[in-house]
Amino acid sequence: MSAVIADAASEIALALRGEGDPYALSRILRQEDALSPAAVRVLGADALAPYALDGHPGADGAGNADAAMVREALTAFPPTGDTSAVSAWSYHGLVEASRAFLPAHTTRWPSPPEPGDDWLDTETWPRLSHRVSQLASLALPGLALDLTDRLAGRTEDLARGFVRAVRRRDWHQSAGLGRWLARLPQTPPTLGLDSGLRFVRQMSDDPRVAIHVTAAQRFFGRGR
Repeated sequence: MSAVIADAASEIALALRGEGDPYALSRILRQEDALSPAAVRVLGADALAPYALDGHPGADGAGNADAAMVREALTAFPPTGDTSAVSAWSYHGLVEASRAFLPAHTTRWPSPPEPGDDWLDTETWPRLSHRVSQLASLALPGLALDLTDRLAGRTEDLARGFVRAVRRRDWHQSAGLGRWLARLPQTPPTLGLDSGLRFVRQMSDDPRVAIHVTAAQRFFGRGR
């Protein structure tokens, strides 16, 4: 499973850099592979991130296949009463990304329950940083606007989390937080976010880290 996710993430990062073949989710994950729905669910909205690029045409004729693959993932792994807040937000974000980036198929997507949001105000900054880094796939243009507004009020806490994660060499968390901080409007210049993101990318060979850093660069102009 981890190899499938890593291979898909590598292709997503490549597409975000504007390299490789025209992107299609159904090209990098095979519909007949039993692991594909779970991989889409883990990748969340990032499975469709290349479609958020300006003028990205996608692969010819792939829209229906991509929609079917995402719909299968959403159907196979819906939120339940035991679903964590992070998983519920990720599910919600994947539905939102599907509606935004595969617009010809908007009538076929499920209506997810609203995820809980009390933790956005009450969590300590270390715990908040951990959760927010797990939701980095939602940091895409036009997605999770309410969440972004709420996180803007805790920019300082996320900046502290970013510095802590870099110092601990937790590249996945630092990349996820850096991606959010690239999107937030009041990230302090003294944080050194651009150089920090470049350092994280240099130090890590994790393809999901590459997605986060590349997304920060392409969509929000940070880390170049």
